[in-house]
This record gives sequence, structure tokens and C-alpha cells, in this order.
Amino acid sequence: MALATRGTDQRPSMTRTLWGSTIGKKTVMAVSGLIMLGYLVAHMLGNLKIFFGPPEFNGYAHWLRTMGEPILHYEWALWIVRVVLVVAVVLHAVCAYQLSRRDLAARPSTYVHKRARASYATRTMRWGGIILALFIVWHILDLTTGTVNPGFQSGRPYQNVVETFSTWYGNTLYIVAMLALGLHIQHGFWSAAQTLGVGSATRERVLKTAGNLLALVLTAGFIAVPVAVMTGVVS
Repeated sequence: MALATRGTDQRPSMTRTLWGSTIGKKTVMAVSGLIMLGYLVAHMLGNLKIFFGPPEFNGYAHWLRTMGEPILHYEWALWIVRVVLVVAVVLHAVCAYQLSRRDLAARPSTYVHKRARASYATRTMRWGGIILALFIVWHILDLTTGTVNPGFQSGRPYQNVVETFSTWYGNTLYIVAMLALGLHIQHGFWSAAQTLGVGSATRERVLKTAGNLLALVLTAGFIAVPVAVMTGVVS
């Protein structure tokens, strides 16, 4: 009888329990968000090399494909980064969707008292995420595969960037997406800090200020490139 009981006692694994819980999903969102944030900082710094001319920018683009050599083969490190980012984006999006569904399911149909209005960044998190997801697809088709970039030339990243931002729609899509990114980071950084544990009121103020500054710097850094092309600073 004891053996039968042991055989049928199947408890969910710790991973499944964590994934199924709200705090677990928030933790996954926080960690995946910080991974993407680290990438965005590096990506912005790399983009700013365009101000130093074609040799510097093209050299940086070439280095992305050779980093890790000779230990790793050509583009292996770049593909590792891409895979990590795809996993982070998918986990982030799935958890965001599932948490949103839980929030709607738990929310009563009507409120006796109106809830306090959330910040603009909070209220646009969902739409911002959708905008960024669509932008990522366009960005890859534009500057990686060249599918939607009529003047795309393989092996000439500087010229391809200038070609993209020489069009009104390229500038519009990019700037709108970067503004959405800034709002997403502003709220997301603070949410991640809360999920992972702020610790004190002083640290709370520091992290909130850091999130605001990070959102501002990243937004300005990314938008600087199309603005430079539009104004002729980069050509």
C-alpha cells in the first residue's frame, strides 16, 4: 500500500511551480528585461560610432561578426547573442501576456470608486510592447536582411543606415519606436527593481532616478542617428 502511494505521489517541479506563480512570471520578466536592457546599452554605443565616419562604423559592424575569434568561428558569438535575445524577448512577451490576462480575470467588471490614474508609461506598456515587437521585425528586414530597404548593399552598414534615414517613413518608424522604448524602459526598470527587491526608501529613489535617466539617455542616443542623417551631420 505504501509503495502504491509513493508511485502516485507526483508533485510539480520547482521550475513548474515558479513559472506558474505570479511572482515567478514577474521575476522572469525582470531578468529577461535586464538582459535586453544590457544589450540596448551596448547597441546604442555601437550606433554612435556612425558619427566617426564609415571606416569606424563599418569596422565595428565587422567586429560584431569576428568577436570571439579564434576560439569561436566567424559569427558564432553574434548568433549566441541573437539566440539569447530571442529567448529573452519571447519569455518577456509570454509572461507579460499571461500576467495581463490574470490581471483582467481578477479585476471586477465595475469599480465603486475610480482607481487612481497610472502614469503615462504604465498605461502604455502593453501598446509600447506591441509597437516594439513590430519594430524589431521591421528593423531586421531593413538593416539585417535588406528586404524592405531598396538601397541595401551587403557589407556596407554605414551606407545602409544612411539610406534608411534618408526616407521619411524610415525616420518616422524609428523615432516613434524609440519614444515607445523610452517609456517602456522608464516603467520596466522600476518594475524590475520592485520585483527583485528594492530594499529601502533611499534605494527606491536612486533606482527610480536611474531608470528615468537611463530611459532618457537611451532614447536620445538612438534618436541621435536619424536626426544626424536628416540634418546632414551624417551623410
